[in-house]
Amino acid sequence: MTDAIGRTVMPSPYVRRRRLAAEIRKLRESRGLTTDALAQLMYYSRTKISRLENAQGRPDLAEIVNMLNILEITGSEYDRLHKLAHEAAQKGWWDRYGVSMGPRQRLYADLEYSANSVRDYNQTLMPAVLQAPEFIAALVQLDECQGKLDYVPERMTEARMRHQRELLRSDGPSYETVLDECVIHRLVVPPQAMIAQLHHMIKVVSEEERITVRVLLHDAGIPGGFLPMSSFCLYTFAEAGDPPMAVLETVTTDVVLTQRREVERYATMYDRLRQAALSREDSLAFLERVANQRTDESGSGT
Repeated sequence: MTDAIGRTVMPSPYVRRRRLAAEIRKLRESRGLTTDALAQLMYYSRTKISRLENAQGRPDLAEIVNMLNILEITGSEYDRLHKLAHEAAQKGWWDRYGVSMGPRQRLYADLEYSANSVRDYNQTLMPAVLQAPEFIAALVQLDECQGKLDYVPERMTEARMRHQRELLRSDGPSYETVLDECVIHRLVVPPQAMIAQLHHMIKVVSEEERITVRVLLHDAGIPGGFLPMSSFCLYTFAEAGDPPMAVLETVTTDVVLTQRREVERYATMYDRLRQAALSREDSLAFLERVANQRTDESGSGT
């Protein structure tokens, strides 16, 4: 696929894995095969076929070719599926950072890479793609309170900043976040870290028209339904075959939704949150006031 100025852009490998998984399931079912039956034909375990059909892990291109040959796929359909498998097997810049980036941030970076738009609601943390280095360091200290780190802090910071540069690249997606005000007040980090974070967000949003922060005040009413139970993110993609996705955050993992009705439900919830939040301009003014207040309280001239 190519971007707006004709450059070749790698599609999201994760999105391609989801499409490949659906295609494999469709092929199997069209031939009246169970998962066990296909596994026997290929001399694979049932678990391996199940993982392929659920987009769990990067596919092995040789194994996909073997499957296509066994199922007697030829011609243009073979070429299409082979190309899809090749794209699904690719590695992105995020894979270089391994555990220092973490599976959640790798997933987000993967989806953002070829996204058309990204919208998220943050009720527990500042969005990773807008974090200042000082704030990241403070988060590492919070993480250390919960146990031994399984990553190198400097490497993690490098990954976060690379993540931000990728979002801000000239052909990057539009990005909007609804930030719950409670994150600013309830997250206990050093005053200087929060001040630096607020100024950093103000600077990025002020300089990039396609980046928007909307603050949801703690006393804002959200009419039209129940309140969100977690932070979540919505993705749309330019290519017609790539459906919109929603990713829901939990403490230990992420839930990826692709069913149309489920994604639309979260899109509707996001619209309710967005309407209840401050405008882009009022949000920047609010963040500036809070930063100035924190500066005065800390007696710092930073």
